[in-house]
Amino acid sequence: MIKTSARPEGLSAYIAVTASYWAFMLTDGALRMLVLLHFHMIGFTPVQLAYLFVLYEVAGMVTNLCAGWIAARFGLTSTLYAGLGLQILALMALAQLDPTWTIGASVVYVMLVQGASGAAKDLAKMSSKSAVKLLAPSQDGGLFRWVAFLTGSKNMVKGLGFLLGAGLLATLGFVWAVLGMAAILTVILLAVLFAMPSGLPKGRKGAKFSEVFSKSHNVNVLSAARVFIFGARDVWFVVGIPIYFYAVLSDGSSEGNRAAFFLIGTFMAGWVILYGLVQANAPRILRAKTRPEADLITAAHRWSWALAIVPAGLTLASMFADGPQMWLTTTLIAGLLIFGAIFAVNSSLHSYLILAFTKAERVTMDVGFYYMANAGGRLAGTLLSGLTYQIGGLTLMFGTAAILVALSSITVRSLKSGQG
Repeated sequence: MIKTSARPEGLSAYIAVTASYWAFMLTDGALRMLVLLHFHMIGFTPVQLAYLFVLYEVAGMVTNLCAGWIAARFGLTSTLYAGLGLQILALMALAQLDPTWTIGASVVYVMLVQGASGAAKDLAKMSSKSAVKLLAPSQDGGLFRWVAFLTGSKNMVKGLGFLLGAGLLATLGFVWAVLGMAAILTVILLAVLFAMPSGLPKGRKGAKFSEVFSKSHNVNVLSAARVFIFGARDVWFVVGIPIYFYAVLSDGSSEGNRAAFFLIGTFMAGWVILYGLVQANAPRILRAKTRPEADLITAAHRWSWALAIVPAGLTLASMFADGPQMWLTTTLIAGLLIFGAIFAVNSSLHSYLILAFTKAERVTMDVGFYYMANAGGRLAGTLLSGLTYQIGGLTLMFGTAAILVALSSITVRSLKSGQG
Protein backbone atom coordinates (compact mmCIF):
# COMPACT_ATOMS: atom_id res chain seq x y z
CA MET A 1 0.00 0.00 0.00
CA ILE A 2 1.40 3.39 -1.01
CA LYS A 3 1.80 5.84 1.84
CA THR A 4 0.60 9.33 0.96
CA SER A 5 2.14 12.43 2.50
CA ALA A 6 0.12 14.12 5.19
CA ARG A 7 -1.63 17.37 4.42
CA PRO A 8 0.51 20.14 5.99
CA GLU A 9 -0.98 21.54 9.17
CA GLY A 10 -2.55 24.95 8.52
CA LEU A 11 -2.73 24.44 4.75
CA SER A 12 -6.50 25.06 4.64
CA ALA A 13 -6.08 28.39 6.43
CA TYR A 14 -3.20 29.29 4.08
CA ILE A 15 -5.38 28.53 1.04
CA ALA A 16 -8.27 30.64 2.39
CA VAL A 17 -5.99 33.59 3.18
CA THR A 18 -4.29 33.37 -0.22
CA ALA A 19 -7.61 33.21 -2.10
CA SER A 20 -8.90 36.25 -0.19
CA TYR A 21 -5.68 38.11 -0.96
CA TRP A 22 -6.01 37.24 -4.66
CA ALA A 23 -9.52 38.70 -4.80
CA PHE A 24 -8.35 41.82 -3.03
CA MET A 25 -5.34 42.36 -5.31
CA LEU A 26 -7.46 41.90 -8.43
CA THR A 27 -9.58 44.89 -7.37
CA ASP A 28 -6.51 46.81 -6.18
CA GLY A 29 -4.80 46.53 -9.56
CA ALA A 30 -7.99 47.38 -11.44
CA LEU A 31 -8.63 50.41 -9.24
CA ARG A 32 -5.13 51.80 -9.80
CA MET A 33 -5.53 51.60 -13.58
CA LEU A 34 -9.06 53.02 -13.47
CA VAL A 35 -7.99 56.04 -11.43
CA LEU A 36 -4.84 56.73 -13.43
CA LEU A 37 -6.41 56.55 -16.90
CA HIS A 38 -9.75 58.15 -16.00
CA PHE A 39 -8.22 61.24 -14.40
CA HIS A 40 -5.50 61.62 -17.01
CA MET A 41 -8.20 61.56 -19.67
CA ILE A 42 -10.11 64.42 -17.98
CA GLY A 43 -7.03 66.63 -17.82
CA PHE A 44 -4.97 65.94 -14.68
CA THR A 45 -1.23 66.71 -14.97
CA PRO A 46 1.42 64.09 -14.05
CA VAL A 47 2.00 65.78 -10.68
CA GLN A 48 -1.76 65.91 -9.94
CA LEU A 49 -2.01 62.22 -10.85
CA ALA A 50 0.82 61.46 -8.43
CA TYR A 51 -1.07 63.33 -5.69
CA LEU A 52 -3.99 60.92 -6.12
CA PHE A 53 -1.79 58.07 -4.90
CA VAL A 54 0.13 59.93 -2.18
CA LEU A 55 -2.34 59.32 0.64
CA TYR A 56 -2.65 55.69 -0.53
CA GLU A 57 1.02 55.19 0.30
CA VAL A 58 1.00 57.35 3.46
CA ALA A 59 -1.95 55.33 4.74
CA GLY A 60 -0.01 52.17 3.90
CA MET A 61 2.91 53.29 6.06
CA VAL A 62 0.70 54.10 9.05
CA THR A 63 -1.42 50.99 8.57
CA ASN A 64 1.54 48.62 8.41
CA LEU A 65 2.96 50.09 11.59
CA CYS A 66 -0.36 49.68 13.41
CA ALA A 67 -1.50 46.46 11.72
CA GLY A 68 1.38 44.45 13.15
CA TRP A 69 0.27 45.36 16.66
CA ILE A 70 -3.45 44.93 15.86
CA ALA A 71 -2.83 41.43 14.48
CA ALA A 72 -0.64 40.51 17.46
CA ARG A 73 -3.35 41.80 19.80
CA PHE A 74 -6.55 40.63 18.05
CA GLY A 75 -5.43 37.94 15.59
CA LEU A 76 -4.68 37.75 11.87
CA THR A 77 -8.26 37.06 10.77
CA SER A 78 -9.39 40.41 12.22
CA THR A 79 -6.93 42.37 10.07
CA LEU A 80 -7.82 40.34 6.96
CA TYR A 81 -11.55 41.00 7.41
CA ALA A 82 -10.90 44.68 8.12
CA GLY A 83 -8.86 45.02 4.93
CA LEU A 84 -11.55 43.46 2.73
CA GLY A 85 -14.33 45.50 4.36
CA LEU A 86 -12.47 48.80 4.07
CA GLN A 87 -11.74 48.21 0.38
CA ILE A 88 -15.46 47.66 -0.28
CA LEU A 89 -16.28 50.97 1.41
CA ALA A 90 -13.54 52.75 -0.57
CA LEU A 91 -14.87 51.45 -3.89
CA MET A 92 -18.42 52.53 -3.02
CA ALA A 93 -17.20 55.98 -1.99
CA LEU A 94 -15.25 56.43 -5.22
CA ALA A 95 -18.43 55.81 -7.20
CA GLN A 96 -19.91 58.94 -5.57
CA LEU A 97 -17.36 61.26 -7.21
CA ASP A 98 -19.23 64.14 -8.85
CA PRO A 99 -17.92 65.15 -12.31
CA THR A 100 -19.11 68.72 -11.71
CA TRP A 101 -16.63 69.23 -8.84
CA THR A 102 -13.54 71.35 -9.42
CA ILE A 103 -10.22 69.61 -10.05
CA GLY A 104 -9.03 70.66 -6.59
CA ALA A 105 -12.06 69.14 -4.87
CA SER A 106 -11.79 65.98 -6.96
CA VAL A 107 -8.10 65.57 -6.10
CA VAL A 108 -8.78 65.91 -2.37
CA TYR A 109 -11.73 63.50 -2.47
CA VAL A 110 -9.90 60.84 -4.48
CA MET A 111 -6.82 61.22 -2.27
CA LEU A 112 -8.95 60.48 0.80
CA VAL A 113 -10.62 57.48 -0.81
CA GLN A 114 -7.27 56.18 -2.06
CA GLY A 115 -5.95 56.59 1.48
CA ALA A 116 -8.67 54.26 2.74
CA SER A 117 -7.84 51.82 -0.06
CA GLY A 118 -4.15 51.95 0.85
CA ALA A 119 -4.95 51.12 4.46
CA ALA A 120 -7.16 48.25 3.29
CA LYS A 121 -4.46 46.84 1.00
CA ASP A 122 -1.82 46.76 3.71
CA LEU A 123 -4.13 45.21 6.30
CA ALA A 124 -4.74 42.36 3.87
CA LYS A 125 -1.08 42.10 2.84
CA MET A 126 0.28 42.00 6.40
CA SER A 127 -2.24 39.28 7.30
CA SER A 128 -1.26 37.15 4.31
CA LYS A 129 2.51 37.50 4.63
CA SER A 130 2.49 36.87 8.39
CA ALA A 131 0.33 33.77 7.92
CA VAL A 132 3.03 32.24 5.71
CA LYS A 133 5.65 32.43 8.47
CA LEU A 134 3.28 30.76 10.92
CA LEU A 135 1.84 28.09 8.63
CA ALA A 136 4.64 27.13 6.20
CA PRO A 137 6.61 23.89 6.73
CA SER A 138 10.12 24.64 7.96
CA GLN A 139 11.95 21.79 6.19
CA ASP A 140 13.29 21.55 2.60
CA GLY A 141 12.98 25.26 1.87
CA GLY A 142 9.24 25.22 2.57
CA LEU A 143 9.17 28.80 3.83
CA PHE A 144 10.78 30.21 0.66
CA ARG A 145 8.45 28.14 -1.58
CA TRP A 146 5.29 29.28 0.22
CA VAL A 147 6.44 32.92 0.32
CA ALA A 148 7.37 32.82 -3.36
CA PHE A 149 4.03 31.29 -4.34
CA LEU A 150 2.03 33.85 -2.34
CA THR A 151 3.93 36.89 -3.61
CA GLY A 152 4.23 35.59 -7.16
CA SER A 153 0.59 34.58 -7.53
CA LYS A 154 -0.52 37.84 -5.90
CA ASN A 155 1.35 39.87 -8.49
CA MET A 156 0.03 37.79 -11.38
CA VAL A 157 -3.50 38.44 -10.12
CA LYS A 158 -2.75 42.14 -9.68
CA GLY A 159 -1.46 42.20 -13.26
CA LEU A 160 -4.79 40.80 -14.43
CA GLY A 161 -6.36 43.57 -12.36
CA PHE A 162 -4.56 46.22 -14.43
CA LEU A 163 -5.99 44.69 -17.59
CA LEU A 164 -9.41 44.37 -15.96
CA GLY A 165 -9.40 48.02 -14.89
CA ALA A 166 -8.51 49.27 -18.36
CA GLY A 167 -11.13 47.01 -19.93
CA LEU A 168 -13.87 48.05 -17.49
CA LEU A 169 -13.11 51.74 -18.05
CA ALA A 170 -13.37 51.31 -21.81
CA THR A 171 -16.60 49.27 -21.67
CA LEU A 172 -18.61 50.07 -18.52
CA GLY A 173 -17.25 53.46 -17.56
CA PHE A 174 -15.77 54.58 -14.25
CA VAL A 175 -18.79 54.41 -11.89
CA TRP A 176 -20.16 51.01 -12.90
CA ALA A 177 -16.67 49.54 -12.90
CA VAL A 178 -15.97 50.43 -9.24
CA LEU A 179 -19.48 49.39 -8.13
CA GLY A 180 -19.10 46.02 -9.83
CA MET A 181 -15.80 45.40 -8.07
CA ALA A 182 -17.34 46.37 -4.72
CA ALA A 183 -20.11 43.80 -5.26
CA ILE A 184 -17.66 41.00 -6.08
CA LEU A 185 -15.47 41.79 -3.09
CA THR A 186 -18.53 41.76 -0.82
CA VAL A 187 -19.28 38.20 -1.88
CA ILE A 188 -15.67 37.20 -1.13
CA LEU A 189 -15.80 38.81 2.32
CA LEU A 190 -19.03 37.01 3.21
CA ALA A 191 -17.53 33.72 2.04
CA VAL A 192 -14.42 34.00 4.23
CA LEU A 193 -16.43 35.27 7.21
CA PHE A 194 -18.50 32.07 7.21
CA ALA A 195 -15.93 29.56 5.98
CA MET A 196 -12.47 30.58 7.32
CA PRO A 197 -10.69 27.38 8.51
CA SER A 198 -8.87 27.24 11.83
CA GLY A 199 -5.11 27.54 11.95
CA LEU A 200 -4.39 31.25 12.37
CA PRO A 201 -3.38 32.62 15.79
CA LYS A 202 -6.01 34.51 17.80
CA GLY A 203 -3.70 37.15 19.24
CA ARG A 204 -2.30 37.88 22.68
CA LYS A 205 -3.70 40.48 25.04
CA GLY A 206 -0.32 41.60 26.39
CA ALA A 207 1.04 42.83 23.02
CA LYS A 208 2.42 46.38 23.35
CA PHE A 209 2.44 48.94 20.54
CA SER A 210 6.10 49.79 21.26
CA GLU A 211 7.02 46.27 20.09
CA VAL A 212 6.38 47.21 16.45
CA PHE A 213 9.77 48.97 16.24
CA SER A 214 12.30 46.27 15.47
CA LYS A 215 15.58 45.89 17.37
CA SER A 216 16.90 43.43 14.78
CA HIS A 217 19.86 44.66 12.71
CA ASN A 218 18.88 42.59 9.68
CA VAL A 219 15.20 43.54 9.80
CA ASN A 220 16.13 47.24 9.92
CA VAL A 221 18.71 46.95 7.13
CA LEU A 222 16.35 44.99 4.88
CA SER A 223 13.58 47.51 5.56
CA ALA A 224 15.86 50.37 4.50
CA ALA A 225 16.82 48.51 1.32
CA ARG A 226 13.12 47.98 0.60
CA VAL A 227 12.52 51.74 0.69
CA PHE A 228 15.07 52.32 -2.06
CA ILE A 229 14.21 49.40 -4.32
CA PHE A 230 10.46 50.03 -4.35
CA GLY A 231 11.05 53.73 -4.83
CA ALA A 232 13.10 52.77 -7.90
CA ARG A 233 10.21 50.76 -9.32
CA ASP A 234 7.41 53.22 -8.65
CA VAL A 235 9.35 56.24 -9.90
CA TRP A 236 8.55 55.05 -13.44
CA PHE A 237 5.67 52.63 -12.84
CA VAL A 238 3.03 54.86 -11.22
CA VAL A 239 2.76 57.85 -13.56
CA GLY A 240 5.61 58.31 -16.04
CA ILE A 241 5.46 55.21 -18.23
CA PRO A 242 1.63 54.98 -18.47
CA ILE A 243 1.48 58.67 -19.47
CA TYR A 244 4.30 58.26 -22.00
CA PHE A 245 2.53 55.30 -23.59
CA TYR A 246 -0.75 57.22 -23.64
CA ALA A 247 0.97 60.06 -25.54
CA VAL A 248 2.37 57.55 -28.05
CA LEU A 249 -0.78 55.45 -28.51
CA SER A 250 -3.77 57.82 -28.37
CA ASP A 251 -4.81 60.28 -31.07
CA GLY A 252 -7.21 62.05 -28.68
CA SER A 253 -10.41 60.56 -30.11
CA SER A 254 -12.77 58.32 -28.11
CA GLU A 255 -11.73 55.33 -30.21
CA GLY A 256 -8.08 56.23 -29.81
CA ASN A 257 -8.49 56.54 -26.05
CA ARG A 258 -10.18 53.14 -25.80
CA ALA A 259 -7.42 51.51 -27.85
CA ALA A 260 -4.76 53.22 -25.73
CA PHE A 261 -6.45 52.05 -22.51
CA PHE A 262 -6.42 48.43 -23.65
CA LEU A 263 -2.81 48.57 -24.85
CA ILE A 264 -1.54 50.32 -21.71
CA GLY A 265 -3.52 47.97 -19.50
CA THR A 266 -2.18 44.99 -21.43
CA PHE A 267 1.43 46.13 -21.02
CA MET A 268 1.07 46.91 -17.32
CA ALA A 269 -0.75 43.62 -16.78
CA GLY A 270 1.87 41.70 -18.73
CA TRP A 271 4.67 43.36 -16.77
CA VAL A 272 3.15 42.49 -13.39
CA ILE A 273 2.24 38.95 -14.50
CA LEU A 274 5.84 38.37 -15.67
CA TYR A 275 7.02 39.80 -12.35
CA GLY A 276 4.74 37.39 -10.49
CA LEU A 277 5.81 34.37 -12.56
CA VAL A 278 9.48 35.03 -11.88
CA GLN A 279 8.74 35.63 -8.18
CA ALA A 280 6.93 32.31 -7.90
CA ASN A 281 9.92 30.54 -9.48
CA ALA A 282 12.61 32.44 -7.57
CA PRO A 283 13.44 29.51 -5.23
CA ARG A 284 14.20 27.38 -8.29
CA ILE A 285 16.15 30.17 -10.03
CA LEU A 286 18.26 30.71 -6.90
CA ARG A 287 18.51 26.99 -6.03
CA ALA A 288 17.38 28.08 -2.58
CA LYS A 289 16.60 24.56 -1.34
CA THR A 290 20.31 23.68 -1.15
CA ARG A 291 21.82 27.06 -0.26
CA PRO A 292 22.45 28.38 3.25
CA GLU A 293 21.21 31.75 4.45
CA ALA A 294 24.67 33.35 4.01
CA ASP A 295 24.65 32.49 0.28
CA LEU A 296 21.19 33.99 -0.18
CA ILE A 297 22.29 37.22 1.51
CA THR A 298 25.23 37.44 -0.93
CA ALA A 299 22.84 36.71 -3.80
CA ALA A 300 20.57 39.57 -2.68
CA HIS A 301 23.49 41.99 -3.02
CA ARG A 302 24.53 40.72 -6.47
CA TRP A 303 21.01 40.66 -7.90
CA SER A 304 20.48 44.21 -6.67
CA TRP A 305 23.48 45.50 -8.61
CA ALA A 306 22.29 43.59 -11.70
CA LEU A 307 19.00 45.45 -11.41
CA ALA A 308 20.72 48.86 -11.32
CA ILE A 309 22.15 48.31 -14.81
CA VAL A 310 18.70 48.37 -16.45
CA PRO A 311 17.45 51.88 -15.50
CA ALA A 312 20.97 53.19 -16.13
CA GLY A 313 20.75 51.84 -19.68
CA LEU A 314 17.26 53.28 -20.20
CA THR A 315 18.51 56.65 -18.99
CA LEU A 316 21.15 56.65 -21.72
CA ALA A 317 18.62 55.54 -24.36
CA SER A 318 16.22 58.36 -23.46
CA MET A 319 19.03 60.92 -23.61
CA PHE A 320 19.59 60.14 -27.29
CA ALA A 321 15.89 60.30 -28.23
CA ASP A 322 14.23 63.50 -29.37
CA GLY A 323 10.73 62.85 -28.06
CA PRO A 324 8.64 59.67 -28.52
CA GLN A 325 10.07 57.43 -31.24
CA MET A 326 9.41 53.84 -32.26
CA TRP A 327 12.93 52.63 -31.42
CA LEU A 328 12.73 54.27 -28.01
CA THR A 329 9.32 52.77 -27.23
CA THR A 330 10.56 49.31 -28.25
CA THR A 331 13.68 49.76 -26.12
CA LEU A 332 11.59 50.84 -23.15
CA ILE A 333 9.29 47.83 -23.42
CA ALA A 334 12.20 45.38 -23.63
CA GLY A 335 14.16 47.12 -20.87
CA LEU A 336 11.22 47.29 -18.48
CA LEU A 337 10.43 43.59 -18.98
CA ILE A 338 14.06 42.78 -18.11
CA PHE A 339 13.78 45.12 -15.11
CA GLY A 340 10.62 43.27 -14.03
CA ALA A 341 12.29 39.86 -14.15
CA ILE A 342 15.36 40.93 -12.16
CA PHE A 343 13.26 43.01 -9.77
CA ALA A 344 11.10 39.95 -9.09
CA VAL A 345 14.10 37.91 -7.93
CA ASN A 346 15.20 40.79 -5.67
CA SER A 347 11.71 41.21 -4.24
CA SER A 348 11.23 37.49 -3.64
CA LEU A 349 14.60 37.24 -1.89
CA HIS A 350 13.70 40.17 0.37
CA SER A 351 10.27 38.67 1.17
CA TYR A 352 11.89 35.39 2.17
CA LEU A 353 14.72 36.96 4.18
CA ILE A 354 12.41 39.16 6.25
CA LEU A 355 10.50 36.05 7.39
CA ALA A 356 13.73 34.11 7.93
CA PHE A 357 15.13 36.90 10.11
CA THR A 358 12.05 37.35 12.30
CA LYS A 359 10.90 35.12 15.15
CA ALA A 360 7.44 33.51 15.16
CA GLU A 361 6.33 35.35 18.31
CA ARG A 362 6.84 38.77 16.74
CA VAL A 363 6.26 38.00 13.07
CA THR A 364 3.33 40.41 12.66
CA MET A 365 5.37 43.21 14.25
CA ASP A 366 8.43 42.73 12.03
CA VAL A 367 6.39 42.13 8.88
CA GLY A 368 4.32 45.24 9.62
CA PHE A 369 7.48 47.31 10.16
CA TYR A 370 9.06 45.93 6.97
CA TYR A 371 6.00 46.69 4.86
CA MET A 372 5.79 50.14 6.40
CA ALA A 373 9.21 50.69 4.84
CA ASN A 374 7.90 49.15 1.61
CA ALA A 375 5.05 51.69 1.59
CA GLY A 376 7.55 54.46 2.33
CA GLY A 377 9.49 53.48 -0.79
CA ARG A 378 6.31 53.45 -2.87
CA LEU A 379 5.39 56.88 -1.48
CA ALA A 380 8.76 58.31 -2.45
CA GLY A 381 8.54 56.68 -5.89
CA THR A 382 5.00 57.96 -6.41
CA LEU A 383 5.95 61.54 -5.63
CA LEU A 384 9.09 61.35 -7.73
CA SER A 385 7.24 59.70 -10.63
CA GLY A 386 5.04 62.68 -11.38
CA LEU A 387 7.72 65.22 -10.46
CA THR A 388 10.66 63.77 -12.40
CA TYR A 389 8.58 63.04 -15.50
CA GLN A 390 7.09 66.54 -15.56
CA ILE A 391 10.46 68.26 -14.97
CA GLY A 392 12.93 66.09 -16.87
CA GLY A 393 10.96 63.49 -18.81
CA LEU A 394 12.15 59.92 -19.19
CA THR A 395 15.83 60.79 -18.66
CA LEU A 396 15.42 62.25 -15.17
CA MET A 397 12.87 59.59 -14.26
CA PHE A 398 15.08 56.61 -15.14
CA GLY A 399 18.22 58.31 -13.80
CA THR A 400 16.48 58.65 -10.43
CA ALA A 401 15.48 54.97 -10.57
CA ALA A 402 19.10 53.92 -11.20
CA ILE A 403 20.35 55.93 -8.20
CA LEU A 404 17.69 54.42 -5.92
CA VAL A 405 18.58 50.85 -6.92
CA ALA A 406 22.26 51.59 -6.31
CA LEU A 407 21.40 52.83 -2.80
CA SER A 408 19.45 49.62 -2.17
CA SER A 409 22.47 47.56 -3.24
CA ILE A 410 24.77 49.45 -0.88
CA THR A 411 22.32 48.96 1.98
CA VAL A 412 21.85 45.20 1.42
CA ARG A 413 25.61 44.73 1.67
CA SER A 414 25.45 45.24 5.47
CA LEU A 415 23.13 42.23 6.08
CA LYS A 416 24.76 39.67 8.39
CA SER A 417 24.23 35.92 8.39
CA GLY A 418 23.05 34.30 11.60
CA GLN A 419 21.65 37.50 13.11
CA GLY A 420 18.03 38.50 13.74
